[in-house]
Amino acid sequence: MTLWDGSYPFYPGANACFPFDTTRAVIVTVFLSLLVTFIIILPGIRGRRRLFWFLRLVLGLFMGAVVLTVQFTRDWETGWVQANTSYKSFSPVQVKADIGLHIGLAGVNVTLRGNPVHQINETINYNEHFPWSFGADYDRSYSEGLEKGLPSPILYVAEKFSRQSPCAVHGQYRIAGHYASLALWLAFCTWLMSILLFSMSILLYGGHMLLLTAALILFSLLFFCTARNTPRCPIQFGPVSLRTGYGESFWLTLATGLLCLLLGLGIIILNSVQPEKLKLIFSLDKTSEEEVWDKSRLPAEPSCSAQDVLMAPLGELCQVTATQ
Repeated sequence: MTLWDGSYPFYPGANACFPFDTTRAVIVTVFLSLLVTFIIILPGIRGRRRLFWFLRLVLGLFMGAVVLTVQFTRDWETGWVQANTSYKSFSPVQVKADIGLHIGLAGVNVTLRGNPVHQINETINYNEHFPWSFGADYDRSYSEGLEKGLPSPILYVAEKFSRQSPCAVHGQYRIAGHYASLALWLAFCTWLMSILLFSMSILLYGGHMLLLTAALILFSLLFFCTARNTPRCPIQFGPVSLRTGYGESFWLTLATGLLCLLLGLGIIILNSVQPEKLKLIFSLDKTSEEEVWDKSRLPAEPSCSAQDVLMAPLGELCQVTATQ
């Protein structure tokens, strides 16, 4: 596995997990760098325009970062259960562990963490990813897990999402994830177009683009919900079962979609009812205070009278008055 798959490329252990999601870290770093860069030039903006400009910057970068990041997160649907379960196939040895299931748009993550971590002379801390995105073969990943000898709980959960499973949920989740990912990529493009339109002071069409962004984000949630609401087989570990619910990425995407909807509607309504306030928010209408500030630094204009006095050369020492 490579670094971008979430594991150390030089460490052969099956359970050597990278301490954080590198893709998410790269995206967050890029957007934070943009935020810091714009904050540096913030003191050069005068008056109330500074506050409005800062709010537009934070909201715009937040929406773009969320729409791009949730494409690669693996917690759209999550679930945990604590159980006493067998550790290896054909072995009576049981361990006490926390078993987690994390479903994303591109695949499934299964986590097995011992409670405590060190049991039966081993370190039980696994996090395996089984992809179903374009160009990935879920069944092949599952077969490789069998060949590596992964613990039985991981293989048991992963088998529920395979194509050969009688649960028949692989197709629903895979198609729903593809359509949701497509809708989010389109939402990211419309977000970029809205930023471009706002920078060109085309506020009405920028608001329309925000509404389109919100619609695409909400459609992505709807696509994922279609797979979530399909009947499924129970994932049973003795007397307890592993149940899942919507994860952090789902709720964060929902909040971002509602935010885009409110901002788009607000811009369109203000444009039709009070366009002056909308121009003030986007720093297109200078306040009287700023105009006074600018005029106070201009050179004083010469006063005009009914007659202009023309001064003759100093050698003549005379003054000539001419009628305008």
